[in-house]
Amino acid sequence: MEMLIRRPLPADAPELAQLHVLTWRETYGHLLPSDFSGDAHLEMRQTMWERILANPRPEWTVLTAAFGDELVGFVSAGPGSESGTDSSSRQLYTLYVRSRWHGAGIGQALFDAAVGHDACVLWVAKENPRAIAFYRKNGFEFDGQEQADDAVPGIVEARMRRASRDATG
Repeated sequence: MEMLIRRPLPADAPELAQLHVLTWRETYGHLLPSDFSGDAHLEMRQTMWERILANPRPEWTVLTAAFGDELVGFVSAGPGSESGTDSSSRQLYTLYVRSRWHGAGIGQALFDAAVGHDACVLWVAKENPRAIAFYRKNGFEFDGQEQADDAVPGIVEARMRRASRDATG
C-alpha cells in the first residue's frame, strides 16, 4: 500500500483531531497529567481543526499522510510568528506521526512537503530527543530561547532555527 500525502478536507476534522490527541498521548503521555488527553481535549482539537479546515489560507500548509483509510501523520506550517523572524521565514507548527510508523519516512515526507528548503523556525519539547535529532538532521540548531505553556504542564519548549538550504542540503 502506498502512502498518500494530501490536504485535508473539512470532513477530515474529526479523524484529524483524534490523530492529534493520539500522537500527543504517544509522544508526551509520560510528561502530561493523565486527564490531559480526555474528551475535553479531543473536543477542543476537533473545534480547532474544523475552523482551520473550513477556512484554508494560501500562506498555510496543512497536510496529512495516510495508508489506505488510516491517517498516520500530519503537518502544519505557515508564516513565522516570532518577533525578529525574517518575513520570508516559515514556522513549523506541528509535525506528528503515529509511533508505530516512526522510521518509515513519513515525517520526512510531510516535513519536505510543508517546509522544503525554506528558512524555518520551530518550537520543540526539550524532552523529545527523537524530534530534536530529526530537526538537527534537517539543519536546525537551538537558538537559546525557551518557553513553558501553562496549558501544557510539564513540557518546556526550546526554539530551533535554520537558514534556507539549497536542494543538496
